Parts: sequence; C-alpha cells; structure tokens
Amino acid sequence: MRFKHDYAGEAQGLDINTQNDNVLVEVRDMVKTFGVVTALNKVNIQVRRGEILGLIGENGSGKSTVTSIIAGIQAPTSGRMFFNGSPWKPSSMTDALNKGVGMIVQESGVIAGISIAENIALGEYDKFGKFGFLSKNSLIDAAAKALSLIGVDDVDPSLPAFALDLQDRKIIEIAKVWAKQPDLFIVDETTTAVSQRGRKILYDLMERQKAAGRSVIFISHDIDEVINICTRLTVLRDGNVVQSLDKADFSLDAIKRLMIGRELKGDYYRSDYDGSCGEEVVLSARRLTGHSLNDLSLDLHKGEILGIGGMSHCGMHPLGKMLFGFLKPISGEVVAWNGARIKNVSTAMKNALGYVSKDRDAEALLLRAPIRDNIVSAGIDKIAKAGFIFPGVEKAYSKKQVDDFQIKCSSDEQFAGQLSGGNKQKVVFGKWVGAESRIMILDCPTRGIDIGVKQAMYQLMYRLKREGVSIIMISEELAELIGMADRLLIMKDGRISKEFERSESLTEAQIIDYMV
Repeated sequence: MRFKHDYAGEAQGLDINTQNDNVLVEVRDMVKTFGVVTALNKVNIQVRRGEILGLIGENGSGKSTVTSIIAGIQAPTSGRMFFNGSPWKPSSMTDALNKGVGMIVQESGVIAGISIAENIALGEYDKFGKFGFLSKNSLIDAAAKALSLIGVDDVDPSLPAFALDLQDRKIIEIAKVWAKQPDLFIVDETTTAVSQRGRKILYDLMERQKAAGRSVIFISHDIDEVINICTRLTVLRDGNVVQSLDKADFSLDAIKRLMIGRELKGDYYRSDYDGSCGEEVVLSARRLTGHSLNDLSLDLHKGEILGIGGMSHCGMHPLGKMLFGFLKPISGEVVAWNGARIKNVSTAMKNALGYVSKDRDAEALLLRAPIRDNIVSAGIDKIAKAGFIFPGVEKAYSKKQVDDFQIKCSSDEQFAGQLSGGNKQKVVFGKWVGAESRIMILDCPTRGIDIGVKQAMYQLMYRLKREGVSIIMISEELAELIGMADRLLIMKDGRISKEFERSESLTEAQIIDYMV
C-alpha cells in the first residue's frame, strides 16, 4: 500500500505548484486559531480539476474550518490560497460563490423567515428589480429554474422557508449553489441531513461536476460513502494533514487508523443479541394522528433500546417530536410511566424525558450561548438551591459533562456555535445525561459525527440501557438500528409497517421491503 504526503515531512509533504494547470485550488501553510485553540496548523491541500476530493477526520480535525475559509465564510489567521493559479481571498460566501466556489454547509444555511425564492436569490436582489422595487415574479421564476436544474419540480418557491423541514431546506441550499455552476463544489457533511432523494441529487451533481472537469470537496463521516464516491482522500487530525491517498490506496482499516491515530478498541455496536428488557412500560403513544402520523401506537419498556426506522418522510422524525411534546397531535396521546400525559416540552422534562434533535443547531442548542449554559439548561432543578444557582456548583456540573464527554473546547465558556458538529452533539448528550433523564428520545443521534465518537455514543447508549434508562433511537441508518436496538419498528406512510426482534441474522435486505 502506498501512503502519500506524510505530514512528518517539510510542509506536510505537499509539493504545491501554483503553475500546475491541473490544480484548481491550493491551500498553503494555512493556520487558523480561535483564542488558544489551534484549529488548523500549517495545512496544505491541493484540489485537482475533475476530481472528488474527500476530506475526512474526527470531529474537530479541521475539515469544516479549512473549507469554510476556502468558501469565504471566515478568514485564516495566516497562510495563502490560490484559485485557478491566482491568489484567492474571498470577502464573503457570496463573493466566493460569484467567483466560482460554492459550499453546502453542514448545518442550516437557509433563513427561515423569508421565502424559498428569496433564499435562493439572497445577495443578488438587485438583479430582480428596478428603481428599488423587487419583482417577486422574476424572483420566483429564477428560483424555479434553479430547482429544476437539480431535478426538483415539486417545490413552490413562493413558500416561506420555515414551511420546510431540515431535509428539504438542504435541497434549497443545493439549488442556490448549483445554479451558479461553481468550479469548486464543497459539500460539508450534507448527505446525513438530507432525505434519500436529497442524497441521490447530491451524488448525481458530484458526478456531473467531475465529468465536466470541475471539482468537488466532499466531507463525510461515512467512510464507506467516501470510499465509493471520492477519487482521492486527504485525512486531517487535530488541525494537521496526516496523509493523502489515491483511489488505489483506499482501505477501510487504514483510513480509520489514520483518522483517529489508533486502533478502535472494544465493540463498535453492542455485541450481545439478548433483546430482553424490563416488562414495565415507561412511555406509551396511543393512536397518534397528525404531522404525517396515522393512528400510530407504541410502547417503550424500561431499559429498552427501541429502534425506529424508515424512509426520511415516513413520519419517524415528527414522531420523536410528538413523543417529547414538541409537536401536538391532532388526536391521540403520549403517556409517561407515572400516568402523566406529555402535553408539551415542560411536562416531558418534568417526567425525566430528554430529546436529541436531528436539527441540533435549530432545536437542541443555543449557538450564541456558552457551552456551560447549554449543558445546565436541562439540569437547573438539579443544581438550584432555594431558587438560587451558585456559580461554583454550576461550573462543577458543567465541567463534569465536558470532561465525561471529552468535549474539545477552550473552556465551557466558549460559545456552542464555535464547536465542530460532533462536539456540539456531545454538548446535547451531556445536558440530558447530566439532567439524569430516564427516557431518551434520540433522533439521528450520530448524524455528522466521526467513527470514534460514534463508537463512544453507542457504548454510552448501551451503558445507559444497562442502568435502566429507556431509549428511543430514530435513525435512517439501518446498520446502527440493527446493531443497537432490542426491538425495531419500521415505519411507512405514518404507520408501523413491521416489527423486528433483535437477532444476529437480521439483515438490511429483510427490512427494506417494509420501508418502500
């Protein structure tokens, strides 16, 4: 096996030549610091024309940081960039897009309070009006054309963006970027945020980009996906480029080892196939209807990991919100272990329920608040004394979760929005574990996190199960449902179409027929 570009060498082993016509983008000696934290440490990367370059690494390795700098979202602390052989210093994301570099960000890049058409045309309103007046018809027509370019003809561009869920909002972002036909198309951990339809669109666009001699940077924590799609890989770890691999050198085990710098120890998923749990029912849904659900009922038992899977729009994501009181059913009810009806989020929390949302930035975190405030938000009742919260107690409570979950941060006073996706997810888990939630509703809990953190999350779930915590695990990834669930419910068209018991012989092929 040939490993290339070992970063032990000078300039991390990259021979960057700004005169090479085959190189579209070059990053040289890039450094980015956030206070005392070094996110990028003299990083060198080349993106060649007509390639899909995969950037992989653990959360906090620097993948999103370097691509956000290339895309004009933030500036480097030091270092140089070249695009088409010329110095590259975009002043903003819009400036970069207009000059040939477009990025689909990991979290939501859509403004909810304006229309789909206005989101697609954001930053270019002057093209759709005269004398200071905006032509909405022109705006809508242009947005419809942008959507049709990616094969989407069933979305009304005049609708407000908040009418769409996270998955469909991503489609809007893709259309906006693709309409510009960028020379460099950056896709940051997006495939886990979109539906199966969205994934197909993205895969098709990336192949079209490569065939046209343009380039793609693709960031994903799904190593199998990266191996299948990318033509070359660059591995980052702790802000350093570790190695670059050509297609012929791709190896699942080698990539894992390069990413985390060690062999994975212990089980990945749980190794037992004993699906037994307590007989006590701790949460019941009775004939839930509304928000795409159709007369759905289920029981969750004490110490059970209940998996729920299906196609993206089968109703499983609204189900999670309804079980936590975030959405109100048209009919039916959710009842906790003590007979209490879960009518809203407040009653859910009072009855020891916790909820990890798929859309963590919008629904699970206060991005402009410190990590400490986010962690403490669910456990105020645990630390308040006579209505007062003492700073020392609050700090100790937060520090325990930061330490236990190994959250990479400068301190727990750092804003949550400055963290990588995986470290944000650790904060979300930390706030509910710290609050001693006895029922955990986890909607795509491993979305956008690396293989090492995934393993830690799976091991945490299994530990919580053994401690008597009950877990509902909603996921679009059948492998993790099969690997973790005691019992698996498959949904289709807002109903439960099939139930599977935990079994060593259960396969994805057996399940898929009940999803489509």
